[in-house]
Amino acid sequence: MATTSDIRKGMCIELNNDIYKIVDFLHVKPGKGPAFVRTKLKSVTTGRTLDNTFSAGHSINDVRVETRSYQYLYEDENGYHFMNNEDYTQVYLNKNMIENPQFMKPSEDVTIVFRADDETPLSAELPTFTIMEITHTEPGIKGDTATNATKPATTETGAEIRVPLFINEGDKVRINTEDGSYQERIKS
Repeated sequence: MATTSDIRKGMCIELNNDIYKIVDFLHVKPGKGPAFVRTKLKSVTTGRTLDNTFSAGHSINDVRVETRSYQYLYEDENGYHFMNNEDYTQVYLNKNMIENPQFMKPSEDVTIVFRADDETPLSAELPTFTIMEITHTEPGIKGDTATNATKPATTETGAEIRVPLFINEGDKVRINTEDGSYQERIKS
């Protein structure tokens, strides 16, 4: 049993018969009245987000989790399949258990979060950055580096992102998997 002072990003808690991951939190101490903690929670089973406020000192049921590295294998109509890098066992995750799955490439390593009590997979966490090849975009023109203008582009996995005007088809770019933003062009 934990209290609101133990809250941190990424922590999993049990609330209303569901397991939620803390996406963001803020301790608030108003000038008048008691302190409280404002949280943004994401359900690991449904993917739904919820804003919740806990009074200071409120006890919460934290869920003990373990993380393991898995390799992404393939996607089918139901979800995604992964293989453990150590013992080669496979695990299946529903589509709503992964945030921004369009940035996963086959054979890429992903961290899967398991509930420690019963080994139930809860969610998958992609690496913060990934390198992808641009498969379709309008051609870039020499000298288009001075402005912050962007254009749509499609990556090798089919993800749609915004890239600067100087990026061409076949270029490799670094992408932030949390928000899908372009970071930099990778020189080969």
